[in-house]
Amino acid sequence: MLIFLFVLGLVWSGIHPYRYWHWIGEVAPAIVGLIILVLTFKRFKFTIFTYSVILVSCYLLFIGAHYTFSKVPFFTLIKDYFGHSRNNFDKLGHFIQGILPVIISRELFIRQKYITGNKLISFVSFCICMATTSVYELIEYIVFVFFGKDAAAFLGTQGDFWDSQTDMLAAALGGLFTLIFLREIHNRLIEKEFPGTFEPVKFSVKT
Repeated sequence: MLIFLFVLGLVWSGIHPYRYWHWIGEVAPAIVGLIILVLTFKRFKFTIFTYSVILVSCYLLFIGAHYTFSKVPFFTLIKDYFGHSRNNFDKLGHFIQGILPVIISRELFIRQKYITGNKLISFVSFCICMATTSVYELIEYIVFVFFGKDAAAFLGTQGDFWDSQTDMLAAALGGLFTLIFLREIHNRLIEKEFPGTFEPVKFSVKT
């Protein structure tokens, strides 16, 4: 069902997008992610909760790829109504971009016992979140260097000098939101689908 919903969103996104080269660039990470998840499914199956968060993240990419992140209609209405200077759909996308790596990494650490200890798992998961968003911003910079003004739709800066910094801030807030408000829910869902996961273990790092 989740794969069907993924394909449905991808097909919708690809019907008369703003620009096809922009669409390809935006949906490519989602397609690569799907391939990885399918190929590794027999070796490691995530919880339905994690897969659902991944799907939501992909749908935000699909919407941004279809309209471009600076021209999503609903957020343009919000912009006009509140008198904002920019369309802030991309900030929502980066907020979810902060949630996703924390959810994925902490589930891997908890179930595979690569790292044990709640505080260490939270810290490393948040570091992965920030590393992920930093790499994404570097990719955007490389795109700008090679394509210049033609990359404006992909970058979605909308003339904001601090766009990259606020993107990373949005991702950081998403990561913190996950660790503060979703951690216990995620733990319960992991234990429900994979009973016996949370057994007493000593604080250590697997080598």
